[in-house]
Amino acid sequence: MNLNRRDFSAALVGTALGGLSVAARAQAPVEGQQYLRLQPSVPTSTGNKIEVIEFFSYACPHCFEFEPTLEAWIKTLPPDVMFHRVPVPFLFNYENFQRLYYTLETLGKVDAMQLKVFNAVHVEHQRLDKPADMAALVNKVTGVDQAKFLDIYNSFSVATSVGKAKKLVLDSYKVDSVPMLAIQGRWTTSPGQARGAEAAVNTANFLIAQARKG
Repeated sequence: MNLNRRDFSAALVGTALGGLSVAARAQAPVEGQQYLRLQPSVPTSTGNKIEVIEFFSYACPHCFEFEPTLEAWIKTLPPDVMFHRVPVPFLFNYENFQRLYYTLETLGKVDAMQLKVFNAVHVEHQRLDKPADMAALVNKVTGVDQAKFLDIYNSFSVATSVGKAKKLVLDSYKVDSVPMLAIQGRWTTSPGQARGAEAAVNTANFLIAQARKG
């Protein structure tokens, strides 16, 4: 499912697509159904590696649902693929959540905290709309000093990252729903588009293979 910034409606989730083996080629993802082609394509920032971006929001319940599947899939990505996340500038508390993500990235704590933040918001129903509350959560889980967290949270570098994210989301990719995966600046897919979390990562695998072909 995806959460749309305009009406927050979610697409229905169906069964996952099969793998991309010879026996399942008839079920290979189809452009316009399981994925969309970007016109024009967006320049990538990963050099010779294939770029995969997840656009997400900590406020999005469908991003929360997608996260366990996504984290498991990330561990399977080959060396020629570079994955990174971009927090979107819409949905509840987005400015704080964007700064939170880039603070975690600066600290090298995204892997430790990503699902913890989602759980805090969607299971424990914490608003996390105050930097001090975010600092306390990160300190509790990772031991990072709260003053250090707040210094980075309020830093120019984090503000710069937030500005770049806003431009990428709204101007380059024109994202209007999350979660969304973008592959090599050429295609997008999502659990809503592909009809399931596993189907979305299977579709991404298919598109990564297409990107390798140039």
